[in-house]
Amino acid sequence: MTAPRLAVLVSPRTLPADALAGFLGAVLALPQGIAFATLAGMPPEYGIYTAIVPCIVAALFGSSRYVVSGPTNANSLALLAALAPLAVPGTPGFIAAALAVTAMVGLIQLALGLCRLGWVTDFVAPPVLAGFMSGAALLIGLYALPDALGIAPGAAHGVAATLSAVAGGFMEANPSAVIVAACTLVVTIVAGRLSRRLPYMLIGVLAGYGASELLVRYLGLPEMARAGTIPSVLPPLSVPVVPLKQLEQLAPIAAALSIVALGQSVSIAKALARRSGEYVDVDREFVGQGLSNIAGAFFSSYVSCGSLNRSLPNYLAGARTPMAAVLSALFLVVLAFVSRPLLERLPLPAIAALLLYIAAGLIDLKRFAWLWRVGRADFAVAVATLAGMLALPFQHAILIGSGLALAAYLHRTAHPAVRALVPDERVPERTLTAVEDLPGEVVECPQLKLLRIEGSLYFGAASHVARRLQQLRARSDQKHLLVMVKSMNFIDLAGVELWTHELAQRRAAGGDLNFHRPRAAVLAVWERTGFVDELGADHIFGSKREAIAAIYPRLDATICARCTARIFRECRACADGQAPGAAADQSGDATPPRSALSNDASRAL
Repeated sequence: MTAPRLAVLVSPRTLPADALAGFLGAVLALPQGIAFATLAGMPPEYGIYTAIVPCIVAALFGSSRYVVSGPTNANSLALLAALAPLAVPGTPGFIAAALAVTAMVGLIQLALGLCRLGWVTDFVAPPVLAGFMSGAALLIGLYALPDALGIAPGAAHGVAATLSAVAGGFMEANPSAVIVAACTLVVTIVAGRLSRRLPYMLIGVLAGYGASELLVRYLGLPEMARAGTIPSVLPPLSVPVVPLKQLEQLAPIAAALSIVALGQSVSIAKALARRSGEYVDVDREFVGQGLSNIAGAFFSSYVSCGSLNRSLPNYLAGARTPMAAVLSALFLVVLAFVSRPLLERLPLPAIAALLLYIAAGLIDLKRFAWLWRVGRADFAVAVATLAGMLALPFQHAILIGSGLALAAYLHRTAHPAVRALVPDERVPERTLTAVEDLPGEVVECPQLKLLRIEGSLYFGAASHVARRLQQLRARSDQKHLLVMVKSMNFIDLAGVELWTHELAQRRAAGGDLNFHRPRAAVLAVWERTGFVDELGADHIFGSKREAIAAIYPRLDATICARCTARIFRECRACADGQAPGAAADQSGDATPPRSALSNDASRAL
């Protein structure tokens, strides 16, 4: 399936553009890979490995032309946060656990793609992702501080331990490390502001490297921590094996990482698709990401996914096909081989400065302000997820955030609006309008209540709607009820039982129940359960005017005779001595047939 796809996409016309974009991607991936691997608690070379094999496999088997896979800040941080309680970062045990988790993540992603379950990522709500990313950014910056200051990170791992180490060692910071970190950070910021097309991170790292050599070799300042020996530029073969009892601990971590990684990849693919106009097959993207992580686990790579830091520059650089990502990985091997002596002397404070720069860019205060304006519930979900990232294992924070988002959604759907309607005298069409939207004191018909249900009626919402209907029966003498149910997209058995009860209550009181424009799916449920037979097909109407004209003759004539509200045309026709229901014919407007369920003109009364 892949070879024919590349054969169609790749041509002599696209290859030069892909080669240029691929070279830029390799230049960006070199410093980022080292920084992200350090963040993940892995040796620096593992970041380079993760940007090679997974990148190629994801490009060959994925759906997007522009997504470039590899190590990301979020995955790196999540991996460190999840595995640090199980093994010391950087040790063989930690690396083995990371590779095993990567293989498990790949298997889960592949299974989701093959089973066409791409929709599962939709349940990671945007507020959850906002809280996760901002929380991850804070942790990235916090864990980078010890290296930036040139102090020991502390024996224990975690927010409290790192804060304690920074506070305790601040006065003993290595001046060389601080200067190198500051130089790297300033140059990166300036280069990035000059042009985003520049490899500004690489420029910043080179500035930090130059500063470290100047300070140590020529000015005699203290030495600082460096990347150290890189065993191999090419990713060596690896076997992701851990003790059987540890698999139980790694399984929930892998499940959470799978969803987070897929969420990132799919979001990036969709964002680029909106720009480029291409179609993205989410399930195929799942398959590509799954295969890339499975292959990566056997080539010394940790969890990878679509990288925004590489995908967007790849698209902006003019990439035309997935070959750009493949060439990016190949160019990276060449660059790493050529610059290997420099990489081994790379100062860790320079890498820490890059992480601080990345962390600052991930803290999206505007997003939180927007969430506050849009909905306080979404804002609370984002804040709770962020707090969970700082205090709990990341997979628990994701679960808590997703649970709160789902709870907020269920609360909204369990309380559908039940609005009373009256004809609006301010417009000639006399459109039915919610009472609360009209100014001043509103007069309703004393016998016929008009309601609109805005939402589906399922078991979670049935109690709320039942309470509102009971309150309406108790507070007024309006025995007849006409319900506008066009917005009721779904109904279950609890909803059918609610309307059955309401029908019985209305008829026992001498009134009746009527409906306007039920959805086809709702009507089908009513027919299967026998509710239509009990209600009567003549109590279901295709237009509001038809409904009023049919219900009006059933009202108590003595009450109509002394009524002063007269909000319907039929009421005014009766006051003029015409027969009930004749007003519509007198005005020249024919009553539309019941089959005309889409006639919007019937809103006028």
